[in-house]
Amino acid sequence: MNDSIAPGAREFQTTRWSVVLAAQHAGDGVKAHEALSNLCRDYWYPLYAFVRRHGHAPHDAQDLTQAFFTSLLEAGATAADPRRGRFRSYLLGALKHFLTNEFHRANALKRGGGVPVLEWDALGAETRYELEPRDHCDAEALYDRRWAMDVLERAMKRLRGEFAAKKNEAAFDVLKGTLSGVEQAREELAQQLGMSEGALKVAVYRLRQRYREVVRAEIGETVDSPADVDDEMRHLISVLRAI
Repeated sequence: MNDSIAPGAREFQTTRWSVVLAAQHAGDGVKAHEALSNLCRDYWYPLYAFVRRHGHAPHDAQDLTQAFFTSLLEAGATAADPRRGRFRSYLLGALKHFLTNEFHRANALKRGGGVPVLEWDALGAETRYELEPRDHCDAEALYDRRWAMDVLERAMKRLRGEFAAKKNEAAFDVLKGTLSGVEQAREELAQQLGMSEGALKVAVYRLRQRYREVVRAEIGETVDSPADVDDEMRHLISVLRAI
């Protein structure tokens, strides 16, 4: 997929979510499973946080999340409605339906058996959950919050990788605070990078522009229409403003 997403871009033929839908429609279960599995690995924590906020204990939440992914991958995207287009909405709706069925913990363990989708010991799920604010945020709002933060984290990681490919990670580490609003005085940044304040201003502008492109690209992987990217970007911004 190209680095930027623009309305009407042809890259939407190869987003990860459109691959799931297209492969499912064509009856290519292997391809659909692979694409859906990759997406699920990016979305495990927002779903785990949703289950925990619903009142399930840590181990039960792990079992249920594992069983949900196993069930989802076994079924493929057969319940997906391409007209909705957004993987975020599809995934949360599928989880709600799964939890409504009140899977017994023993059944969850059985369904999560075999080759696990998630390796809980390596994920530190509960350590992350304990850092969530103890406000009155309901499970769905928490899901959206973690979805938004994880999109930004993946975008930041991808952006750092681009700098690393150019052997310029040190510059990224100096400039990354300008993306979050937590930054040093511009004079100090310019001095650290050995550039004029004018050149720094240009560098910050380009970094922010590229960051927006990467965030859009991350969101673009989970929709099936160019128009949905703008809708999801607006939703992302509204969620971040509420944090």
